[in-house]
Amino acid sequence: MIKPKTEEEIELLRENAIIVSKTLAEVGKAVAPGVTTKELNRVAETFIRDNGAIPSFLGFEGFPAAICASVNDTVVHGFPSDYVLKEGDIVTADIGTLYKGYNGDSAYTFPVGEVDAKTRKLLDVTKASLYKGIEAAVAGARTGDIGYAVQSYVESFGFSVVRELEGHGIGREMHEQPGVPNFGRPGRGTHLVDGVVICIEPMVNAGSRAVYLARNGWAVRTSDHSNAAHYELTVVVRKGRAEQLSTFDFIEKDPTINF
Repeated sequence: MIKPKTEEEIELLRENAIIVSKTLAEVGKAVAPGVTTKELNRVAETFIRDNGAIPSFLGFEGFPAAICASVNDTVVHGFPSDYVLKEGDIVTADIGTLYKGYNGDSAYTFPVGEVDAKTRKLLDVTKASLYKGIEAAVAGARTGDIGYAVQSYVESFGFSVVRELEGHGIGREMHEQPGVPNFGRPGRGTHLVDGVVICIEPMVNAGSRAVYLARNGWAVRTSDHSNAAHYELTVVVRKGRAEQLSTFDFIEKDPTINF
């Protein structure tokens, strides 16, 4: 049994989730051909600190930046760098905050200009699979119900779910129990109870599900070099329907952001 959060803790997690959600939107405004991923990192870190929070990824187990900036075939944990984004690329910004002793964590994959039809489908399916997972995150269900909802939806479109990485609980620590895989069987896994706070984050490849760890010991890349997408939201398990703490509304209601 995983210990649920109190309503006071949930409100603190909500504050973090909103800061992260707004930070992702600031990054989205900056995504364009000709921009470096290092610049996206600068935008995010500045916004986080200006809002009284700390970029929790910076220095976490030695990670060298405020955000993960993962381009094209990098699934997660890409280092921001001097890489210049090009028309047709995709870039995932994964962002964490520490504010008032609690953590926030969310991710979004942005198209850089116009992308091809298969890539557009990958983005749409991955994001939709996240919402399928959220629909399954109700009190009385199990983590396998979430994983099955994500996996079955993704695979129905011919895409594949990365199995070496998963979502997680969140609170005073960035990564808490339970683990939340993006594959599984209904009725299996950890029981979910009202008040448990989790990050659901499908990581989906356009080709094979096989991945490998880059030489820097952080970036996870697709073995066949196909594109990968990654979306993440923080939710509270509730009776009947999960409650979202983070949101993509700041991105998707801003007409200046290409999503």
